[in-house]
Amino acid sequence: MGLCALVLTGCAPASGSEAEEVTEVRLGYFANVTHAPALVGLSEGLFQDALGDAVLQTEVFNAGPAAIEALSAGAIDATYIGPNPAINTFIQSGGASARIIAGATSGGAALVVRDGIDTPDDLAGTTIATPQLGNTQDVALRRWLADQGYATSVAGEGEVSVTPTENAQTQTLFQDGEIDGAWLPEPWVSRLVVEAGAHVLVDEADLWPDGDFPTTVLLVRAEFADQHPEVVAELLKGHIAAVDWLDENADEAPSVINAALDDATGKPLDDEVLARALENVTFTVDPAAATFETLVDHGLAAGTQKKGAIDGLFDLSALNVLLEKAGAETVSAAGLGADR
Repeated sequence: MGLCALVLTGCAPASGSEAEEVTEVRLGYFANVTHAPALVGLSEGLFQDALGDAVLQTEVFNAGPAAIEALSAGAIDATYIGPNPAINTFIQSGGASARIIAGATSGGAALVVRDGIDTPDDLAGTTIATPQLGNTQDVALRRWLADQGYATSVAGEGEVSVTPTENAQTQTLFQDGEIDGAWLPEPWVSRLVVEAGAHVLVDEADLWPDGDFPTTVLLVRAEFADQHPEVVAELLKGHIAAVDWLDENADEAPSVINAALDDATGKPLDDEVLARALENVTFTVDPAAATFETLVDHGLAAGTQKKGAIDGLFDLSALNVLLEKAGAETVSAAGLGADR
């Protein structure tokens, strides 16, 4: 049964009163512009308003695999995350670990490089960073390099050396000339361009039909969703409110996002960096489920993912009930789970 039953008037929770059972909800996110719905939802109190008496606890991650490790260990209940780590945990667990319950962000990832690299042919013998082995940008880079005829390996060997590196360290290494470029999410793309003199060799949007590809989704631990469906629906209400807020407050959004980034990292972004980053992202609750079979193929080609089916990866039923109630357009699971 999908989550849609959870938000219908008159439906009772699975056992007892969930308001009494759940005292806190633990949410993961990254200090990236691609996670702006999380940043806004926290800073504007939208999650807490929706959750009521359950206290929201948060944890900041650098990349998807680390967040998945925490989710799998039960250290967090839900997380904003890139699509490839979500796919990986679902396949590795035989479909038992987690469900995508909404989209968050589309776009906002690119390959940036140093001067002297102007075509794919110039990449031979270079070292390129990604946020973490198997994360969404790591898979995108490895797949794109394969399409250009370059061999890579998860050990960092090959005609192009791919080196998973924490984003902040990537910028330092690039400025020091220790690496030649990186495939990154925003705001790190814009930071390397504005602050470190990099230029964009590949905008990932150019590799997808109409430029649409998922960068961030909202993933919930399956056990938590099964045990506390009403709380998951409340979390979704806060998430929808955050995406709506970003859509309705474009002028105010940069300052709110920057303040939230400052809280998370201790350092706000330069105004030019943030403005550039926001130009490259779209915030949406649609997870673009129809792209996920292609993302599976990319992970297999990159050598970072096991073979397996993703039928049941999505449960968008509660999201769609909330969207219908608001008179908004519903979204599709593309046959990969529930959307009604």
